[in-house]
Amino acid sequence: MISVSVDSQFVHKIWDEEELAKMVDGGIPFPMVADGAGNLGKVYGVYDETAGVDIRGKFLIDPDGVIQAAEVLTPPVGRSVDESLRQIQAFQLVRKTQGAEACPSGWHPGDPTLKPGPDLVGKVWKVWKPS
Repeated sequence: MISVSVDSQFVHKIWDEEELAKMVDGGIPFPMVADGAGNLGKVYGVYDETAGVDIRGKFLIDPDGVIQAAEVLTPPVGRSVDESLRQIQAFQLVRKTQGAEACPSGWHPGDPTLKPGPDLVGKVWKVWKPS
């Protein structure tokens, strides 16, 4: 996991020490990259040229470099770390099973998975029962 913003490494350090470390034991648990020119934000389509900032985006990229999920939110809406971790775990399971298992909406590790195939069509409701 990597965090990227147009802020400098000095702003990242202060944010970690003055904010995040008070909410998360040990502070930020992943590297933060300073991208002052917004080059990465431009590549991913989240750089706001007028304001000179990145819009908040999350991109889950697999080991092959393929974007598996993307989420872009405006600043007033926070992101869910728990949901991001759940998605990562689901993508890891699907990759491990080489697509033999699928994770339905709201799936968590240990929950039943779906076995994709013709037998499942029209019968998902029999297998997956969300609470």
